[in-house]
Amino acid sequence: MNVLLVHQNFPGQFKHLAPALASRGNRVEALTFNQAAPLPGVQIHRVVPKLSTETKSPWAQDFETKLIRGEAAFNAAIALRKSGFHPDAIVGHMGWGDTLFLKDVWPAARLGVYCEFFYRAEGGDTAFDHEFQGNDRELPSRIRVKLKTLPQRLHFAMANAGISPTSFQADTYPDEFRKKITVIHDGVDTDDIKPRAGASITLGSGRRFTAEDEIVTFVARNLEPYRGYHIFMRSLPELLRQRPKMHVFLVGGNGVGYGSAPPRSNWRDLILAEVRGALDLSRVHFVGTLDHDTMLELLSISRAHVYLTYPFVLSWSLIEAMALGAPIVASSTAPVREVIEHNEEGLLVDFFDRRGLTEQICRLLDSEDLRSRLGKAARAKVVRQFDLKRVCLPQQIAWTEALVAQEPMRPLFE
Repeated sequence: MNVLLVHQNFPGQFKHLAPALASRGNRVEALTFNQAAPLPGVQIHRVVPKLSTETKSPWAQDFETKLIRGEAAFNAAIALRKSGFHPDAIVGHMGWGDTLFLKDVWPAARLGVYCEFFYRAEGGDTAFDHEFQGNDRELPSRIRVKLKTLPQRLHFAMANAGISPTSFQADTYPDEFRKKITVIHDGVDTDDIKPRAGASITLGSGRRFTAEDEIVTFVARNLEPYRGYHIFMRSLPELLRQRPKMHVFLVGGNGVGYGSAPPRSNWRDLILAEVRGALDLSRVHFVGTLDHDTMLELLSISRAHVYLTYPFVLSWSLIEAMALGAPIVASSTAPVREVIEHNEEGLLVDFFDRRGLTEQICRLLDSEDLRSRLGKAARAKVVRQFDLKRVCLPQQIAWTEALVAQEPMRPLFE
């Protein structure tokens, strides 16, 4: 079969699916807006938009961006069609508008969409944290959310099927489309990501840390409120006071991945400024973004890995930490509760409860037996439910093949 994969940051969630499909004798082409690294058997085409957003209306800016991306992908698809490529299936992330007009190029193709998250005015991430939400300077929050969902809503009538990594994420979608979504996680290679004996990390100063040290870790793509950075930082003064030998490692960039930008500077420095005077900064290490293997080394020596999140997309880093057998303290928010039961695979605490967070971290640090029990149970769950080679990738391939067997839906508005 011929398959077209579409992702703004390819390979993204298709990192394993793309070469797996190619290895089975399928022709696999990809459209992306980034400079993607080669993948075996996959022909990658970079899309470069020729226009930029010009509207002055904040109500139109987000949707105009999606239309510009959709137009660029449409033009790239026309060129692919002229070259003789006709996909049996198009599988793409529908959140950025890239797949909006591809059915107009290939009406007979089946469309499968990656369903990462559907924004809602209530019951999700929006207005979850009143400290940083609900004071939208540009748009009323309900209008902003409604406009943000438009690109995805336009796919509902023309998509044959959806795929989502967790039930929580799938359940954010409206009922009329939820029935089309199959829950299959992206998968973790548990043959490679497993407990590491002798792991260590060395700072730029030359100081080396191992599992013999009392290490607490916090990992996010960006240090920002959506991932509870402010809650964790505000818990540190008391945590450091109670644990005089503890060292804290924070992994993450200074940008904004989700939500709004801070009123000034960046979230890392803004929150750090609140508590700087109460911290022993010689024991708090901001290591920025790390390459994947170094991050796994760090998590392998962690005695307490802290993961906090709004009701939002579940991070890959949490599942990887579980696969490593890292002892975890996490927020008792819906996406986390799907993969961790309190006192079974980790310890859960209310997202906003700084005292409870401190208590649970100290509970882990005080008990090697508890750390061992939780870590082993966490890894066992990942092996059982999220293993890449034996569970998730076979399901992804079967989902793609089933997609091709369906009757194509009509193009948008036709």
